[in-house]
Amino acid sequence: MKPLNAGGGWHAIKQSLHYAQRAGGIVRLLRAMFSKNACKTCALGMGGQRGGMVNERGNFPAVCKKSMQAMAADLQGAIRGGFFERFSIDQLRRMSPRDLELSGRIVKPLYLGKHATHYREVSWEQALAGIVGKLRETDPNGSFFYFSGRSSNEAGFLLQLFARLYGTNNVNNCSYYCHQASGVGLASVTGSGTATVTLDDLDQADMVFLIGGNPASNHPRLMAELVELRRRGGKVVVVNPAKELGLVRFKVPSDVRSLLFGSSIASTYVQPHIGGDIAFLVGVAKALGELGRVETSFIERYTDGGAEFLSMMAAAQWGDIVAGSGVEESLIRRVAKDYALAKNVVFCWAMGITHHEHGVENVQAIANLALLRGMVGRPGAGLLPLRGHSNVQGIGSMGVTPKLKEAVFERIQRDLKVSLPDTAGMDTMACMEAATKGDVRFALCLGGNLYASNPDQAFAAKAMQGIDSVVYLSTTLNTGHAHGTGKETWILPVQARDEEAQSTTQESMFNFVRLSDGGKARYEGPRSEVDVIQSMAADYFGDDSPIDWSKFAEHRNIRKAIAAAIPGYEKIGEIDDNKKDGEFHIAGRTFHEPVFATPSKRAQFHNVAMPKLQGEGDQLRLMTVRSEGQFNTVVYEEEDIYRNQERRDVILMNPEDIEARSLKIDQPVTVSSATGRMTNILVRPFDVRAGNAIMYYPEANILVPKTTDARSKTPAFKNVCVTVEPSVDRSTVPTHEIRLAVGKSH
Repeated sequence: MKPLNAGGGWHAIKQSLHYAQRAGGIVRLLRAMFSKNACKTCALGMGGQRGGMVNERGNFPAVCKKSMQAMAADLQGAIRGGFFERFSIDQLRRMSPRDLELSGRIVKPLYLGKHATHYREVSWEQALAGIVGKLRETDPNGSFFYFSGRSSNEAGFLLQLFARLYGTNNVNNCSYYCHQASGVGLASVTGSGTATVTLDDLDQADMVFLIGGNPASNHPRLMAELVELRRRGGKVVVVNPAKELGLVRFKVPSDVRSLLFGSSIASTYVQPHIGGDIAFLVGVAKALGELGRVETSFIERYTDGGAEFLSMMAAAQWGDIVAGSGVEESLIRRVAKDYALAKNVVFCWAMGITHHEHGVENVQAIANLALLRGMVGRPGAGLLPLRGHSNVQGIGSMGVTPKLKEAVFERIQRDLKVSLPDTAGMDTMACMEAATKGDVRFALCLGGNLYASNPDQAFAAKAMQGIDSVVYLSTTLNTGHAHGTGKETWILPVQARDEEAQSTTQESMFNFVRLSDGGKARYEGPRSEVDVIQSMAADYFGDDSPIDWSKFAEHRNIRKAIAAAIPGYEKIGEIDDNKKDGEFHIAGRTFHEPVFATPSKRAQFHNVAMPKLQGEGDQLRLMTVRSEGQFNTVVYEEEDIYRNQERRDVILMNPEDIEARSLKIDQPVTVSSATGRMTNILVRPFDVRAGNAIMYYPEANILVPKTTDARSKTPAFKNVCVTVEPSVDRSTVPTHEIRLAVGKSH
């Protein structure tokens, strides 16, 4: 594979044309992309009533290869007749995730009975009757409901409402395995668990910290914002243990100048140890204080805990900071000097920050650094978690959490005249743990691939396969349908958002709510998620229902219920009457004034201790990462061209670590952790901080323990201690076995 000299560029264009061909031609793909529907991939957001490939600022074309990957997957043909008679469940388990994804759209309900060897097609009536029957047989406390961030606000609100009226608070979403630490950390600082900035604020910024993220692969449209910032003379500080090609240099395909000549992204590239972010951030804060550039007036007037934090910062020792971060003192001081001179700074981060035992503390440490210079509560500056799924934030806003916010709880009871359960609900990991103990009899997954999203794949398989009844609402096959089966399993085919007959809404990471028009159904069998949920609820409750479920067949009525129940979402009740100007930013979340949503109306500092680096002896610290050719757990391509890898069963190591272990390039090795082992993994050199290594998610979840952050319950996918030794038995190359861990996005 020929190495690239930049991310994006002609390769992205070529790949997009490839996806167009797969989708039935460029005209068909572009027609779908131009429709007034929100983008299906990351939460940066585009589309809606401003038109396809248009962001909330009005920029066109705001599109990337990820958008086209997802659209092409939805445009593929239906699974061919006879597929499930031909392929048994054991054969499905031997298929690669890419092959499962590209088998086609699911268009008929599927059922896998107890001890059955094959899925079989059933009617919608049979499927819903069977599912409702299992619900009636199950104690609600022995059930859980899991939501993907790809679903709509309407489906999310309706399903969490049904689950609670059914009698359980075991309601959770995919953010527990992604950005829950961001929400918990931000809420502890500003009182709101979301970004404090809008897209327009990036126009005013003259500096961006990009910490623990790789938007060149996962949020490509953000790269256009960083290119513009650099052209204005601004600075981008990248903090990442790995030197990522697209964060060094990127070619924005929609920008002719950038496409032809390339654009520099990182003005400074910092490579700390995995788990060394807090030490680095404390070091920048300490150096900032020594420069005399702390905004004491802001701290005194608009924050709590500032004095205590300043004392802790002053007491921190440079020797501990350098050892804990792996970053030279001189580089830390250079970053602090640049920060001191900047006027408007936005702090961005992704799962390199949240996927740690101290994920919440990582977020608080970032916020501390921002507060030191008053970079929160003003235009052009603030805090921006780079969320993955297109509506993961909206799903959270809809109350898809084990515990509803008090205001939402009270409003739902008052406006719908219902009584909600007040028992404690379980988060995602707690639900999986309960399943391994035999305490879960029913699980419903609204999209996603809960199996592949989990750490410790043996644990995940045991948990899912121990559940009596598992129900999936899905568009295509994934490894969860093969490995995450219950004693009985139903797969219900659902429509993508641009196929639904009625409009739906989605919320971006900038707290902007879009209205998606939907469109013409591409296949006869699939139904909308709302239709499935509404039908299931109506059948379950029958004439004894506390509410009239039939009215929720109309999405407009769900939006009116959302407007009454969810603070900040009041405008959604009017969005149907004013489509052109009805899309809106959610009130009370963006802070352009230093008045915050905390009880004191002041932002909160937090004294965050520098964690001890993990690993002993010859252990390496391992982080799991996504490739350029995947989106969350969906693997579209085996290649990762940005890292110059043609396969995924590899471990990327610093050349010094390869030499220290007397290993050679492409030598098969066994990678072991306290949780699992992977054999015949190929050694590849990469520019990553010595003592650290990289493997691909979710294949390497085999190695990831169930250890979670105590406050957010997010697993530590980015900080796993492993040993690397030559493989003794090279006769068994487990490529297909390793890849069985991947599949549809969670």
